[in-house]
Amino acid sequence: MALADDLAKYVHSVGYNDLSRETIHSAKRVILDTFGCAIGASRSEPAEIVKKSIEYSKQDKTASVIGTQRKSIPQFAAFANGTMARYFDYNDTYDGKEFAHPSDNIFPIVAVAEAEGKSGKDVVLGTVLAYEIQCRLADAACLWKRGWDHVIYGLVSVAAVSSMLMRLNEKQTAHAINIALSSHMTMRQLRSGELSMWKAPAFANSARNAIFSAVLAKNGMTGPAPIFEGEMGFWNEVSGKFQLDTVKFGNRKNRFKINDTLIKYFPAETRAQSAIWCAIEAKRMFNGTDEIKSVEIGTNEGGLRIIGSGKEKWDPQTKETADHSLPYIVAAALIDGDIEIGTFSEKRFRDRKTLELMKRITVVEKKEFTDLFNRGGTVNAADLIVKLKNGKAVRKKVIYSRGHPKNKMTDQELEEKFMKLTSSHINRDKIELLMHNIWNVERLADLSRLFQITR
Repeated sequence: MALADDLAKYVHSVGYNDLSRETIHSAKRVILDTFGCAIGASRSEPAEIVKKSIEYSKQDKTASVIGTQRKSIPQFAAFANGTMARYFDYNDTYDGKEFAHPSDNIFPIVAVAEAEGKSGKDVVLGTVLAYEIQCRLADAACLWKRGWDHVIYGLVSVAAVSSMLMRLNEKQTAHAINIALSSHMTMRQLRSGELSMWKAPAFANSARNAIFSAVLAKNGMTGPAPIFEGEMGFWNEVSGKFQLDTVKFGNRKNRFKINDTLIKYFPAETRAQSAIWCAIEAKRMFNGTDEIKSVEIGTNEGGLRIIGSGKEKWDPQTKETADHSLPYIVAAALIDGDIEIGTFSEKRFRDRKTLELMKRITVVEKKEFTDLFNRGGTVNAADLIVKLKNGKAVRKKVIYSRGHPKNKMTDQELEEKFMKLTSSHINRDKIELLMHNIWNVERLADLSRLFQITR
């Protein structure tokens, strides 16, 4: 059986009643977190651009856009809301051989579910299944080392789950996957060098294409097959051959991957999370950065390559480069004692004092962290050596940052993060109501209620 067919069969084999209480609660945690991330960024420049760019449809099957009274066809609503959720780089992470932000799937699922008249239970189930597919693909093969971006795996997860929500049969679902994966490849240049605004909408764009692929398949369009195994297919041209056994996927007996994702405590790239904690703890050991002679940040091979090397990381010109710059993030944490949304304003990342401190920062690979990651440990273990001008040195080490599945944030911490992200956009009563609805999303028959609160 071709892998696309196998994946199609899988999404049609799992029902809401197959989910444990833990899995359902995990789904609600990430839905809450993702809504907060999106509302927080709903007035950002990229959000305003995409809201102006989408053409609102008068068709019967439409979905809501955060912060507006309008609706659009599902693929455009998914694109707009998904861009908002991703903009702050504050949504969750999964680290396999490839990296992922699996909550990128949530707004595409909500959009399709709302348009199709589905319930909150369908959103929970769709979220769990999309996480499962993207995370299992991330475990199977690394794309970024071959020059391709992780949002490619979202083509598969969104196409498969959208098809399920649209009531496509297994054959049509496989066609949707084949269409989506064959036609919408994203190059890794997206996250190389000086980063652009497109970092935020990249997955949302994949989702937009995946939803449209499901619409095409529903209306009879067939897709090239076998898309993974074919002579010019995904394995040969993009990922290399890998094994993926859906029998081992989450179900009534097997643990679902949604229970194992990292929810970010700070609005910064995943590999920087532990380094931020190191810097915050180190800051307490001296009186000011003028006392610092040098700073060495230890990270794994991926951390060095992706956020710890390249001249642009020591002289960020864009918000997107700054939140992917390990030297900038650590310098800001050493000065401010925290990392917040405002840390990545242009005024802040072009601050002369911070840029001067960054000249004293080096980033090195620590083999123990690379080995730990390769053993399936953690992507963001870090240590910090701050050498002071008086000859003393401050050393800090963090393996599992707050939010890692082995050091989970509490529900209360998630609510505090949600409040922080949303309080400048909607009032306290609406925030409380929105949180209540998300914590009880499985009881919702009308998903548009979630968006009415954000207007």
